Amino acid sequence: MTALKFDAASGRYECRAGCGACCIALSISSPIPGMPQGKPAGVRCVQLTDDNRCGIFGSPERPEVCGRLRPEPAMCGDGAAHALVWIAALEAQTSP
Repeated sequence: MTALKFDAASGRYECRAGCGACCIALSISSPIPGMPQGKPAGVRCVQLTDDNRCGIFGSPERPEVCGRLRPEPAMCGDGAAHALVWIAALEAQTSP
């Protein structure tokens, strides 16, 4: 996997193309097209394409939580496997 790229103009890291970890590991309580009840943690979002990209990126149907999540080195590590473990641990720590 490639390193995260930092976009100096926005002051943020960019998602690693083809990762998709956040679209699998996160729970999402708001409706998603094709998942009207949201999605549980560990379940692949139906909007995640075969090449692990968001099928509704930039769309108003994309859940707010998805748009607010920002990649950063601690979460994303050296690739999707690291990110899946990190996000799953965060889910476990924050679930009721």
